[in-house]
Amino acid sequence: LAEWIDIGDSWEKVTPGGNEGYDLMMLRLTNTANGIPSADKPRLWVMGSTHARELVTAETVTRFAEHLLTNYGVDPDITWVLDHHEVHLLLVTNPDGRKHAEVLQSWRKNTNENYCGVTSSYRGADLNRNFDFEWAEYNPDHDPCSYLYVGPSAASEPETQAVQDWIVANFPDWRPDDLTTPAPDEATGIFIDVHSYSEVVLTAFGWQDPPSPNDAQILKLARKFSFFTDYDAKLGSLGIISGSTKDYAYGRLGMPAFTFELGTEFFQDCAPFESTIYPDNLQALLYAARAVRAPYTQSSGPEVVTPAGLPTVPGPGETVTVTAVIDDTRYGPGETFPPISVENIAAAEAYIDVPPWRPGATAIPMSAVEGVFDSSTESVTVSFPSSGLSDGRHTIYIRGQDSAGYWGTVRAVFIWVLDPLTAAHVAGMLTDVNSGLPVQGTVAAGIFSTASGPATGSYDLLLPAGTY
Repeated sequence: LAEWIDIGDSWEKVTPGGNEGYDLMMLRLTNTANGIPSADKPRLWVMGSTHARELVTAETVTRFAEHLLTNYGVDPDITWVLDHHEVHLLLVTNPDGRKHAEVLQSWRKNTNENYCGVTSSYRGADLNRNFDFEWAEYNPDHDPCSYLYVGPSAASEPETQAVQDWIVANFPDWRPDDLTTPAPDEATGIFIDVHSYSEVVLTAFGWQDPPSPNDAQILKLARKFSFFTDYDAKLGSLGIISGSTKDYAYGRLGMPAFTFELGTEFFQDCAPFESTIYPDNLQALLYAARAVRAPYTQSSGPEVVTPAGLPTVPGPGETVTVTAVIDDTRYGPGETFPPISVENIAAAEAYIDVPPWRPGATAIPMSAVEGVFDSSTESVTVSFPSSGLSDGRHTIYIRGQDSAGYWGTVRAVFIWVLDPLTAAHVAGMLTDVNSGLPVQGTVAAGIFSTASGPATGSYDLLLPAGTY
């Protein structure tokens, strides 16, 4: 599921003498053992710690990785995302500067000693002004001691070069390198650079109004993110800038590109990070991971909410009922122009084991619970027998379509077909390995946990859901 890849070096690593510096290590997450070629998997890029003092960014990206890996095989959405998509994570883009920030220096740039003097704490280049798309064309700062110093030339810094080289080699190019041609609807991929602070979602381009030729679609996607974070989705940047990471990714390749500005300070307190900043942004990143297959169109489509399949563990031939809510209203705060229209739901579909984009996928139409699709939020359902499904786990994929013809992102649920005549079962009493006392717990989809948490030891039992 995971590859730890050296994609380049920090400035101190490539500079003879002095500090040793660091490799820029990128974490690529995907299931490489399921036979799906990498070329068939659209990709999400997320990077953190471009600016060293923005401490929550590396932590957020790292925890996102941990969440994906911990929940593979447990959470159906994370499982299909890592089966069918790739997630590329650069946890620390600016490791040299990060080491200064970790001892509470307000360090922003890299540590290039050629700019502003060897010992100055203001030395270095601003990596988020150094990328090679419209570099230094708009509001450039050429003072080497400025926090916003753009560098002496485009992509002059090794950290910048490493990111550019990786995304150009691994993400498709969907548009020419001009300022007017939009990327096509079939473009794949999403690029996110995680920063702090301001509680906003920013988009390309950072210097013009309207910012980009895909404005309407990009704003919809930004407001999909802000639904989870309650951040302000803004076209463009907080000021007039060029040479930024998001402008490079969209400008050169045409994938929608964003800056997430997390929280309320550079050295963020732990309490708000744990309670809202991380959990809210995790949901936004999970949405991005689902949407990379068709971000320009799925951002216009409705979302699948509270999907469920019951019974979770059906016997052979038992009827399975799949339900969900299809919702076209899930846009958060942000700019209102270009306008975003909310449509009625027109259709919903379920797929068993094969998602809608794979060969052999078979759609099972879902019905509106109230009998007719006539609202922007609809409860939907479908029932089918489990006969013909082998024993074991099956994935039910669900998606919805609005009256404008847009499909939203896919969500999924697991069911386990289990023949009680042949399934493993507990004979007698399950006891605690330490005390010998009976253990009371609940089995959900074959995973045993006690009332107070996971049971001690490992279990290879697949049991009907229930309380024991």
